[in-house]
Amino acid sequence: MESIIAIDAGTTSSRTIAFNKKIEQLAISQFEFTQIFPKKSWVEHDPNEIWETQLKAIKEVLKNDKIDVEKIKSIGITNQRETTVIWNRDNGKPIYNAIVWQDRRTAKMCENLSNQTTTFLEKTGLVLDAYFSGTKVKWILDNVEDARELADKGKLAFGTIDTWLIWKLTKGKVHVTDVTNASRTLLFNINTLQWDDELLDILNIPKELLPKVVSSSEIIGHTDSSLFGKKIPISGIAGDQQSALFGQMCIKEGDVKNTYGTGCFCIMNTGKKIIKSKNRMLSTIAWKLNNEVTYALEGSVFIAGAIVQWLRDKLNIIKNASEIENLAKQVDDNGGITFIPALSGLGAPYWNPNATGTIFGLTRDSNKSHIARAALEAIALRSREIILEMQKDAGFEFAELKVDGGASKNDLLMQVQANLLNKDVVRSKSPESTALGAAFFAGLSVGFWKNIEEIERLWEKDITYHPESDSKKTQIVIDEWNKRIKMING
Repeated sequence: MESIIAIDAGTTSSRTIAFNKKIEQLAISQFEFTQIFPKKSWVEHDPNEIWETQLKAIKEVLKNDKIDVEKIKSIGITNQRETTVIWNRDNGKPIYNAIVWQDRRTAKMCENLSNQTTTFLEKTGLVLDAYFSGTKVKWILDNVEDARELADKGKLAFGTIDTWLIWKLTKGKVHVTDVTNASRTLLFNINTLQWDDELLDILNIPKELLPKVVSSSEIIGHTDSSLFGKKIPISGIAGDQQSALFGQMCIKEGDVKNTYGTGCFCIMNTGKKIIKSKNRMLSTIAWKLNNEVTYALEGSVFIAGAIVQWLRDKLNIIKNASEIENLAKQVDDNGGITFIPALSGLGAPYWNPNATGTIFGLTRDSNKSHIARAALEAIALRSREIILEMQKDAGFEFAELKVDGGASKNDLLMQVQANLLNKDVVRSKSPESTALGAAFFAGLSVGFWKNIEEIERLWEKDITYHPESDSKKTQIVIDEWNKRIKMING
């Protein structure tokens, strides 16, 4: 049976999934890797561990009885986006750990560059924030011994995780990224679709460091035959959120999806035009396909599923993340509690790196079920804020919200989201939207699927959550949130 292999290089694990033409999952393998926290607000990964776990996951999938290596048509890659790796071109060794998108070490650097905010915004569509790759690259060059000298001589290579994995898969023959990942670096001009010399000068980053930028769907190289016994085309690349947008078949202007993972990432397809946000959303590239670029608006909630992990690991009110829904269902409401989940600052539309998490409204009657419910509401409330700002920017209302990611399986959370938005929330039948997007991009470029219309016919919904009629109760939650978030955001 012919298949497409999707590599899903996430923030906490390396996954590989094989799909057939009917987008049925044939095999899956997943391995977690170490989260490294050297200092407060610093988050790192070992790039070699990412590669080793990803290679292991691919090989596990290839062992499956349903997979014939000779019939694998291509590989697609989707990845945690802004995470930054720099390695030596000669020996392929990273010169420093990967600095993860969640890392805040360059927040002060961004403050010091605040006079350049408009330049970055106009050229990249991004706010000047530690979230993105550019300042991470500068930090490594400024702080790792001999790094700048080696970079100036063209001895070093920079990449996001897609670039690093492709380098390893091709044994150093291919150094590329795609437009979606490039658009998250603070170095790529989304108007000209080129690395921008002025931005590189501001951050003092030599152009020799950078990968070639390709489209999201084209053959960019082949895996080295020593890895899997044959050369396999690599023909799809997209950052995880753009990949999920495509995997959800949000292909029309105004389509919106929200991925509920470690963070929440909401993207609206804005078609062929760049919409400059007046509400601190990000303008970004959704994908480049058949030589046409599709743009998007995006808002990020840094802490979503991570709230549940925090309740499990720090407060110990649950033993497993899956327990949160039943705990929250034991009460009818939040008991007056509002949970502001600013455990890593606040993302869009506030972009306040100094905001801290707060639980408001505790009384003697409060219990852990109220806290659990307020935590789930916080994920949905932060998502609601972003979606409303996107609507203002785009100038039209969206019809429904498509959802994916681990926490989208939480029925209570999805119902709360529908209530807060007063819109239908649609969960797709396949929970693997991110990996599916990578598979779609890869498959289209090699003729595995003829066109987008063929894929669209394959996409199916699972459950639709309709807003409940008790809007007064919902409005109380919104009003309390609006009042309390102002207290911590100044």
